[in-house]
Amino acid sequence: MTTMPLGVKTTAHSTGAAARATDLSKVYGEGETQVIALDSVSVEFRQAEFTAIMGPSGSGKSTLMHCMAGLDTISSGSARIGDVELTTLKDKKLTQLRRDKIGFIFQAFNLLPTLNALENITLPMDIAGRKADQAWLDQVVATVGLAGRLKHRPNQLSGGQQQRVAVARALAGQPEIIFADEPTGNLDSRSGAEVLGFLRNSVRELGQTIVMVTHDPVAASYSDRVVFLADGRIVDELRGPTADSVLDRMKRFDAKGRTS
Repeated sequence: MTTMPLGVKTTAHSTGAAARATDLSKVYGEGETQVIALDSVSVEFRQAEFTAIMGPSGSGKSTLMHCMAGLDTISSGSARIGDVELTTLKDKKLTQLRRDKIGFIFQAFNLLPTLNALENITLPMDIAGRKADQAWLDQVVATVGLAGRLKHRPNQLSGGQQQRVAVARALAGQPEIIFADEPTGNLDSRSGAEVLGFLRNSVRELGQTIVMVTHDPVAASYSDRVVFLADGRIVDELRGPTADSVLDRMKRFDAKGRTS
C-alpha cells in the first residue's frame, strides 16, 4: 500500500473541483468558414485525480485543454480554475493565475539549454520572485528520480530525463492543476512509461491534479479517468481504464464517429 509522505500538499477542499467548464464553446471563423471546435462542453476535473482527454483528430481535445488553461479565449460559457472564472480576468490577472495556479507539461520539453536541471525546475518561481519550498522541492525531485542529475544541463540528459525535469518544473510551484499536452509524444516507450509513472505517483503521493491530452491508449491507462470527445462534445467517460478498454472505445469512434 502506498502511504502519503510527510509534507504532502493538501487543500481545504481536497475532494472539490480543481477546474470546471460549463457550457463551454469555442468557435473559429465566421459564416461559411466557421468551425465549432467545442460545442457546449461541461466537464469537471476533481482535485487529486489524473484525467486523460482523448478523441479522434479534430475532436477538440487540445482546444479544451487550452481554453481550460487560459491559453485560448472561449466564445461562450464558463471556464474556472478553482473558484476563479477565467472569462472575467484581464490579461495581467490571467498571466498571474497561469503562473501561480497552473503547471504545464508539453511534448517539447521547453528547457533552457544554458541552465542545469535544478535551475530549469525553479525557473518559473525565480521569474515570479518566489522562493521554492525546499522540503516540497526535495520531495518532487525524489518523486521523479532526479536527485543525481540536478547539476546536469539538458544536453547531458536523455529525453526521458529531460521530460522528468519538465514534470518536476510543473510540480515544484505547487499548482492547483497541471495540464499535460502529449507529454510522452517525443519519448521512446520505456522513457514514456517512466514519465507516466511519475505523473501517476504525483497524483497518488503528492495530491496533484493532472489533466492530460493524449492519443495513446497505453498513456491513458495510467489515468484514473478518461474523457472522450468527438465533434467538439464529450460523448463518453471511462473510469479505471486499461489500455484495452480505452482502445475498444476508440475503435467505436473510428467505426461510428461516436459511441453507440
